[in-house]
Amino acid sequence: MLGDDGTVHPAPRTHTVDESVPAHVEQTLTEYLAAKQSTMASLTPELADALDSLVEFVLRGGKRIRPTFAWWGWRGAGGDPDAHAVLRAVSGLELIQACALVHDDLMDASAVRRGRPTVHVTFEALHRERGWLGSADRFGMAAAILLGDIALAWADDMFYSSGLTANRLAAASEPWQAMRSEMLAGQYLDILTQVEGDESPEAALRVARMKTAAYTVERPLQMGATLAGADPELVEQLREFGADIGVAFQLRDDLLGVFGDTEVTGKPAGDDLREGKRTLLVALGLRRATPAGADVLRSCLGRDLTAADVQRAREVLVESGAVAEVERRIDSLTSSAMRALAAADLAEPASDRLAELAVAATRRTR
Repeated sequence: MLGDDGTVHPAPRTHTVDESVPAHVEQTLTEYLAAKQSTMASLTPELADALDSLVEFVLRGGKRIRPTFAWWGWRGAGGDPDAHAVLRAVSGLELIQACALVHDDLMDASAVRRGRPTVHVTFEALHRERGWLGSADRFGMAAAILLGDIALAWADDMFYSSGLTANRLAAASEPWQAMRSEMLAGQYLDILTQVEGDESPEAALRVARMKTAAYTVERPLQMGATLAGADPELVEQLREFGADIGVAFQLRDDLLGVFGDTEVTGKPAGDDLREGKRTLLVALGLRRATPAGADVLRSCLGRDLTAADVQRAREVLVESGAVAEVERRIDSLTSSAMRALAAADLAEPASDRLAELAVAATRRTR
Protein backbone atom coordinates (compact mmCIF):
# COMPACT_ATOMS: atom_id res chain seq x y z
CA MET A 1 0.00 0.00 0.00
CA LEU A 2 1.05 3.62 -0.56
CA GLY A 3 2.25 5.59 2.44
CA ASP A 4 1.86 9.33 3.00
CA ASP A 5 5.42 9.84 1.78
CA GLY A 6 4.67 8.10 -1.52
CA THR A 7 6.64 5.00 -0.57
CA VAL A 8 5.12 1.58 -1.24
CA HIS A 9 4.91 -0.44 1.97
CA PRO A 10 3.82 -4.07 2.25
CA ALA A 11 0.20 -4.25 3.41
CA PRO A 12 -0.34 -6.10 6.67
CA ARG A 13 -1.20 -9.77 6.25
CA THR A 14 -3.53 -11.24 8.79
CA HIS A 15 -3.63 -14.81 7.42
CA THR A 16 -0.92 -17.28 6.54
CA VAL A 17 -0.15 -17.78 2.87
CA ASP A 18 -1.48 -21.36 3.02
CA GLU A 19 -5.03 -20.11 3.52
CA SER A 20 -5.18 -18.43 0.13
CA VAL A 21 -2.03 -18.57 -1.99
CA PRO A 22 -3.52 -16.78 -5.05
CA ALA A 23 -4.75 -13.87 -2.90
CA HIS A 24 -1.33 -13.44 -1.32
CA VAL A 25 0.33 -13.63 -4.74
CA GLU A 26 -2.08 -10.97 -6.01
CA GLN A 27 -1.26 -8.68 -3.11
CA THR A 28 2.48 -9.25 -3.52
CA LEU A 29 2.31 -8.50 -7.24
CA THR A 30 0.24 -5.38 -6.65
CA GLU A 31 2.80 -3.99 -4.22
CA TYR A 32 5.76 -4.90 -6.40
CA LEU A 33 4.27 -3.54 -9.62
CA ALA A 34 3.29 -0.26 -7.95
CA ALA A 35 6.91 0.24 -6.94
CA LYS A 36 8.29 -0.68 -10.39
CA GLN A 37 5.73 1.49 -12.14
CA SER A 38 6.56 4.47 -9.93
CA THR A 39 10.29 4.09 -10.54
CA MET A 40 10.00 3.76 -14.32
CA ALA A 41 7.34 6.45 -14.72
CA SER A 42 9.68 8.91 -13.00
CA LEU A 43 12.04 8.55 -15.97
CA THR A 44 9.62 10.16 -18.41
CA PRO A 45 5.83 10.68 -18.49
CA GLU A 46 5.61 9.13 -21.98
CA LEU A 47 5.93 5.68 -20.40
CA ALA A 48 2.63 6.04 -18.52
CA ASP A 49 0.37 4.40 -21.12
CA ALA A 50 2.67 1.45 -21.59
CA LEU A 51 3.22 0.82 -17.90
CA ASP A 52 -0.46 1.22 -17.06
CA SER A 53 -1.35 -1.32 -19.73
CA LEU A 54 1.22 -3.87 -18.58
CA VAL A 55 0.30 -3.60 -14.90
CA GLU A 56 -3.41 -3.86 -15.69
CA PHE A 57 -2.72 -6.93 -17.84
CA VAL A 58 -0.72 -8.70 -15.12
CA LEU A 59 -3.34 -8.01 -12.45
CA ARG A 60 -6.35 -8.84 -14.65
CA GLY A 61 -7.82 -11.96 -13.11
CA GLY A 62 -5.20 -14.66 -13.63
CA LYS A 63 -5.54 -17.93 -11.74
CA ARG A 64 -1.98 -17.67 -10.28
CA ILE A 65 -1.43 -21.38 -10.94
CA ARG A 66 2.34 -21.26 -11.30
CA PRO A 67 3.20 -19.53 -8.02
CA THR A 68 0.62 -21.67 -6.25
CA PHE A 69 2.30 -24.87 -7.39
CA ALA A 70 5.69 -23.40 -6.45
CA TRP A 71 4.42 -22.48 -2.98
CA TRP A 72 3.16 -25.99 -2.33
CA GLY A 73 6.45 -27.41 -3.56
CA TRP A 74 8.10 -25.22 -0.92
CA ARG A 75 5.67 -26.25 1.79
CA GLY A 76 5.75 -29.92 0.82
CA ALA A 77 9.50 -29.97 1.28
CA GLY A 78 9.14 -28.52 4.78
CA GLY A 79 9.21 -24.81 4.03
CA ASP A 80 7.96 -22.19 6.52
CA PRO A 81 4.30 -21.13 5.96
CA ASP A 82 5.20 -17.49 6.67
CA ALA A 83 8.21 -17.19 4.35
CA HIS A 84 7.34 -13.97 2.55
CA ALA A 85 10.66 -13.79 0.71
CA VAL A 86 9.73 -17.13 -0.90
CA LEU A 87 6.26 -15.77 -1.69
CA ARG A 88 7.82 -12.79 -3.47
CA ALA A 89 10.21 -15.04 -5.40
CA VAL A 90 7.51 -17.40 -6.66
CA SER A 91 5.14 -14.50 -7.43
CA GLY A 92 7.63 -13.51 -10.12
CA LEU A 93 6.42 -16.52 -12.10
CA GLU A 94 3.33 -14.49 -12.98
CA LEU A 95 5.51 -12.01 -14.82
CA ILE A 96 7.06 -14.81 -16.89
CA GLN A 97 3.49 -15.85 -17.65
CA ALA A 98 2.59 -12.27 -18.63
CA CYS A 99 5.51 -12.20 -21.07
CA ALA A 100 4.34 -15.48 -22.59
CA LEU A 101 0.72 -14.35 -22.96
CA VAL A 102 1.48 -10.93 -24.45
CA HIS A 103 3.83 -12.46 -27.03
CA ASP A 104 1.56 -15.45 -27.66
CA ASP A 105 -1.42 -13.21 -28.38
CA LEU A 106 0.67 -11.23 -30.85
CA MET A 107 2.00 -14.32 -32.64
CA ASP A 108 -1.50 -15.81 -32.83
CA ALA A 109 -3.12 -12.50 -33.84
CA SER A 110 -5.58 -12.94 -30.96
CA ALA A 111 -7.91 -10.01 -30.40
CA VAL A 112 -9.18 -10.90 -26.92
CA ARG A 113 -7.60 -12.16 -23.68
CA ARG A 114 -9.57 -12.59 -20.44
CA GLY A 115 -12.51 -10.79 -22.01
CA ARG A 116 -10.50 -7.66 -22.89
CA PRO A 117 -8.53 -6.51 -25.97
CA THR A 118 -5.05 -7.99 -26.16
CA VAL A 119 -2.02 -5.73 -25.69
CA HIS A 120 -1.14 -5.34 -29.36
CA VAL A 121 -4.77 -4.53 -30.20
CA THR A 122 -4.91 -1.96 -27.36
CA PHE A 123 -1.86 -0.12 -28.72
CA GLU A 124 -3.08 -0.29 -32.30
CA ALA A 125 -6.24 1.47 -31.10
CA LEU A 126 -4.21 4.02 -29.12
CA HIS A 127 -2.15 4.83 -32.25
CA ARG A 128 -5.30 5.43 -34.31
CA GLU A 129 -7.04 7.41 -31.57
CA ARG A 130 -4.13 9.84 -31.25
CA GLY A 131 -3.47 10.17 -34.96
CA TRP A 132 0.19 9.16 -34.73
CA LEU A 133 2.43 8.68 -37.75
CA GLY A 134 3.13 5.37 -39.45
CA SER A 135 1.36 2.03 -39.21
CA ALA A 136 -0.94 1.39 -36.26
CA ASP A 137 -0.50 -2.37 -36.70
CA ARG A 138 3.27 -2.15 -36.54
CA PHE A 139 3.15 0.12 -33.50
CA GLY A 140 0.83 -2.32 -31.72
CA MET A 141 3.15 -5.21 -32.58
CA ALA A 142 6.26 -3.35 -31.39
CA ALA A 143 4.59 -2.26 -28.15
CA ALA A 144 3.53 -5.84 -27.36
CA ILE A 145 7.02 -7.19 -27.99
CA LEU A 146 8.60 -4.59 -25.74
CA LEU A 147 6.02 -4.86 -22.96
CA GLY A 148 6.42 -8.64 -22.94
CA ASP A 149 10.17 -8.11 -22.64
CA ILE A 150 9.65 -5.69 -19.74
CA ALA A 151 7.51 -8.30 -17.98
CA LEU A 152 10.30 -10.87 -18.35
CA ALA A 153 12.88 -8.39 -17.05
CA TRP A 154 10.65 -7.56 -14.09
CA ALA A 155 10.27 -11.27 -13.36
CA ASP A 156 14.03 -11.56 -12.95
CA ASP A 157 14.10 -8.39 -10.86
CA MET A 158 11.37 -9.72 -8.57
CA PHE A 159 13.08 -13.08 -8.12
CA TYR A 160 16.56 -11.73 -7.41
CA SER A 161 15.36 -8.89 -5.15
CA SER A 162 12.92 -11.09 -3.23
CA GLY A 163 14.99 -11.17 -0.06
CA LEU A 164 16.03 -14.81 -0.34
CA THR A 165 19.44 -15.73 1.02
CA ALA A 166 22.27 -16.19 -1.45
CA ASN A 167 22.21 -19.95 -0.91
CA ARG A 168 18.50 -20.20 -1.64
CA LEU A 169 18.79 -17.99 -4.71
CA ALA A 170 21.60 -20.17 -6.03
CA ALA A 171 19.59 -23.34 -5.41
CA ALA A 172 16.50 -22.05 -7.21
CA SER A 173 18.36 -20.44 -10.12
CA GLU A 174 18.56 -23.67 -12.13
CA PRO A 175 14.79 -24.27 -12.41
CA TRP A 176 14.15 -20.51 -12.70
CA GLN A 177 16.49 -20.16 -15.65
CA ALA A 178 15.36 -23.43 -17.24
CA MET A 179 11.68 -22.52 -17.18
CA ARG A 180 12.28 -19.22 -18.99
CA SER A 181 14.29 -20.90 -21.77
CA GLU A 182 11.85 -23.80 -22.08
CA MET A 183 8.85 -21.50 -22.27
CA LEU A 184 10.38 -19.42 -25.08
CA ALA A 185 11.65 -22.50 -26.92
CA GLY A 186 8.20 -24.06 -26.59
CA GLN A 187 6.60 -21.00 -28.13
CA TYR A 188 8.96 -21.25 -31.08
CA LEU A 189 8.19 -24.95 -31.43
CA ASP A 190 4.48 -24.09 -31.44
CA ILE A 191 4.75 -21.65 -34.37
CA LEU A 192 7.17 -23.96 -36.20
CA THR A 193 4.68 -26.83 -35.97
CA GLN A 194 1.98 -24.57 -37.41
CA VAL A 195 3.99 -23.41 -40.42
CA GLU A 196 5.32 -26.89 -41.15
CA GLY A 197 1.77 -28.20 -41.00
CA ASP A 198 2.89 -31.10 -38.80
CA GLU A 199 -0.33 -32.94 -37.99
CA SER A 200 1.16 -35.72 -35.86
CA PRO A 201 0.02 -36.28 -32.27
CA GLU A 202 3.69 -36.64 -31.33
CA ALA A 203 4.47 -33.08 -32.43
CA ALA A 204 1.45 -31.76 -30.52
CA LEU A 205 2.60 -33.49 -27.34
CA ARG A 206 6.16 -32.10 -27.72
CA VAL A 207 4.71 -28.59 -27.81
CA ALA A 208 2.45 -29.31 -24.81
CA ARG A 209 5.36 -30.60 -22.74
CA MET A 210 7.79 -27.80 -23.52
CA LYS A 211 5.51 -24.80 -23.92
CA THR A 212 3.13 -25.50 -21.05
CA ALA A 213 3.88 -28.46 -18.78
CA ALA A 214 7.43 -27.50 -17.84
CA TYR A 215 6.88 -23.89 -16.84
CA THR A 216 3.32 -24.25 -15.57
CA VAL A 217 3.69 -27.07 -13.07
CA GLU A 218 6.92 -29.08 -13.23
CA ARG A 219 9.51 -26.31 -12.88
CA PRO A 220 7.54 -24.25 -10.33
CA LEU A 221 7.26 -27.35 -8.11
CA GLN A 222 10.97 -27.98 -8.54
CA MET A 223 11.71 -24.35 -7.71
CA GLY A 224 9.68 -24.42 -4.51
CA ALA A 225 11.06 -27.75 -3.31
CA THR A 226 14.63 -26.75 -4.12
CA LEU A 227 14.23 -23.52 -2.16
CA ALA A 228 13.30 -25.65 0.85
CA GLY A 229 16.37 -27.88 0.43
CA ALA A 230 14.47 -30.99 -0.69
CA ASP A 231 16.49 -34.11 -1.42
CA PRO A 232 16.85 -35.18 -5.09
CA GLU A 233 14.35 -38.05 -4.75
CA LEU A 234 11.57 -35.76 -3.56
CA VAL A 235 12.36 -33.19 -6.25
CA GLU A 236 12.18 -35.93 -8.91
CA GLN A 237 8.83 -37.20 -7.59
CA LEU A 238 7.38 -33.70 -7.67
CA ARG A 239 8.70 -33.14 -11.18
CA GLU A 240 7.12 -36.41 -12.34
CA PHE A 241 3.80 -35.32 -10.83
CA GLY A 242 4.19 -31.87 -12.36
CA ALA A 243 5.10 -33.05 -15.86
CA ASP A 244 1.96 -35.20 -16.13
CA ILE A 245 -0.38 -32.61 -14.63
CA GLY A 246 1.16 -29.93 -16.86
CA VAL A 247 0.42 -31.90 -20.04
CA ALA A 248 -3.09 -32.71 -18.79
CA PHE A 249 -3.57 -28.98 -18.10
CA GLN A 250 -2.66 -28.18 -21.70
CA LEU A 251 -4.93 -30.90 -23.09
CA ARG A 252 -7.83 -29.40 -21.11
CA ASP A 253 -6.86 -26.02 -22.55
CA ASP A 254 -7.01 -27.52 -26.06
CA LEU A 255 -10.56 -28.73 -25.43
CA LEU A 256 -11.59 -25.35 -24.05
CA GLY A 257 -10.03 -23.63 -27.07
CA VAL A 258 -12.65 -25.32 -29.27
CA PHE A 259 -15.54 -26.17 -26.96
CA GLY A 260 -15.23 -23.53 -24.21
CA ASP A 261 -17.93 -21.00 -23.41
CA THR A 262 -16.73 -17.56 -24.50
CA GLU A 263 -18.46 -15.95 -21.51
CA VAL A 264 -16.39 -18.17 -19.21
CA THR A 265 -13.04 -18.45 -21.02
CA GLY A 266 -12.85 -14.80 -22.11
CA LYS A 267 -11.75 -15.84 -25.63
CA PRO A 268 -13.82 -16.36 -28.80
CA ALA A 269 -14.98 -19.95 -29.33
CA GLY A 270 -12.82 -21.78 -31.84
CA ASP A 271 -9.84 -19.45 -31.49
CA ASP A 272 -7.35 -22.34 -31.63
CA LEU A 273 -8.83 -23.37 -34.99
CA ARG A 274 -8.62 -19.82 -36.35
CA GLU A 275 -4.98 -19.67 -35.26
CA GLY A 276 -4.23 -22.93 -37.07
CA LYS A 277 -3.00 -24.71 -33.97
CA ARG A 278 -2.24 -28.41 -34.48
CA THR A 279 -3.13 -29.38 -30.92
CA LEU A 280 -3.40 -33.01 -29.87
CA LEU A 281 -7.18 -32.67 -30.19
CA VAL A 282 -6.86 -31.54 -33.81
CA ALA A 283 -4.11 -34.06 -34.61
CA LEU A 284 -6.26 -36.94 -33.32
CA GLY A 285 -9.27 -35.58 -35.18
CA LEU A 286 -7.34 -35.47 -38.45
CA ARG A 287 -6.02 -39.00 -37.91
CA ARG A 288 -9.33 -40.58 -36.87
CA ALA A 289 -11.90 -38.70 -38.96
CA THR A 290 -13.29 -39.83 -42.28
CA PRO A 291 -11.60 -38.21 -45.32
CA ALA A 292 -14.54 -35.80 -45.56
CA GLY A 293 -14.32 -35.01 -41.86
CA ALA A 294 -10.56 -34.42 -42.09
CA ASP A 295 -11.19 -32.03 -44.98
CA VAL A 296 -13.64 -30.08 -42.81
CA LEU A 297 -11.04 -29.75 -40.05
CA ARG A 298 -8.27 -28.68 -42.43
CA SER A 299 -10.58 -26.09 -43.99
CA CYS A 300 -11.06 -24.56 -40.52
CA LEU A 301 -7.39 -24.24 -39.62
CA GLY A 302 -5.81 -20.81 -39.87
CA ARG A 303 -8.74 -18.81 -41.25
CA ASP A 304 -11.61 -16.67 -40.03
CA LEU A 305 -14.55 -18.83 -39.00
CA THR A 306 -18.27 -18.35 -38.58
CA ALA A 307 -20.16 -19.93 -35.70
CA ALA A 308 -21.41 -22.54 -38.18
CA ASP A 309 -17.83 -23.39 -39.21
CA VAL A 310 -16.83 -23.89 -35.57
CA GLN A 311 -19.86 -26.10 -34.99
CA ARG A 312 -18.98 -28.31 -37.98
CA ALA A 313 -15.43 -28.72 -36.69
CA ARG A 314 -16.75 -29.58 -33.23
CA GLU A 315 -18.99 -32.28 -34.72
CA VAL A 316 -16.05 -33.86 -36.55
CA LEU A 317 -13.93 -33.86 -33.40
CA VAL A 318 -16.70 -35.53 -31.40
CA GLU A 319 -17.72 -38.05 -34.06
CA SER A 320 -14.12 -39.06 -34.80
CA GLY A 321 -13.56 -39.94 -31.15
CA ALA A 322 -10.84 -37.29 -30.76
CA VAL A 323 -12.61 -35.59 -27.85
CA ALA A 324 -13.09 -38.89 -26.03
CA GLU A 325 -9.44 -39.81 -26.57
CA VAL A 326 -8.18 -36.48 -25.21
CA GLU A 327 -10.40 -36.93 -22.16
CA ARG A 328 -9.00 -40.43 -21.72
CA ARG A 329 -5.45 -39.10 -21.87
CA ILE A 330 -6.23 -36.39 -19.33
CA ASP A 331 -7.58 -39.06 -16.97
CA SER A 332 -4.54 -41.29 -17.55
CA LEU A 333 -2.06 -38.47 -16.97
CA THR A 334 -3.90 -37.35 -13.85
CA SER A 335 -3.87 -40.91 -12.47
CA SER A 336 -0.15 -41.36 -13.09
CA ALA A 337 0.53 -37.95 -11.50
CA MET A 338 -1.47 -38.90 -8.44
CA ARG A 339 0.59 -42.10 -8.07
CA ALA A 340 3.79 -40.03 -8.11
CA LEU A 341 2.29 -37.65 -5.55
CA ALA A 342 1.25 -40.52 -3.27
CA ALA A 343 4.80 -41.88 -3.34
CA ALA A 344 6.29 -38.54 -2.28
CA ASP A 345 7.01 -37.95 1.41
CA LEU A 346 5.53 -34.47 1.71
CA ALA A 347 4.91 -32.29 4.72
CA GLU A 348 1.20 -31.72 5.25
CA PRO A 349 -1.01 -30.16 4.09
CA ALA A 350 0.92 -30.05 0.80
CA SER A 351 -0.13 -33.47 -0.48
CA ASP A 352 -3.83 -32.70 -0.12
CA ARG A 353 -3.47 -29.23 -1.61
CA LEU A 354 -1.47 -30.51 -4.61
CA ALA A 355 -4.10 -33.18 -5.23
CA GLU A 356 -6.80 -30.49 -5.16
CA LEU A 357 -4.77 -28.32 -7.55
CA ALA A 358 -4.33 -31.25 -9.92
CA VAL A 359 -8.07 -31.79 -10.13
CA ALA A 360 -8.74 -28.06 -10.52
CA ALA A 361 -6.16 -27.75 -13.31
CA THR A 362 -7.43 -30.70 -15.32
CA ARG A 363 -11.19 -30.29 -14.79
CA ARG A 364 -11.48 -26.53 -15.13
CA THR A 365 -13.94 -24.69 -17.41
CA ARG A 366 -11.73 -21.67 -18.15
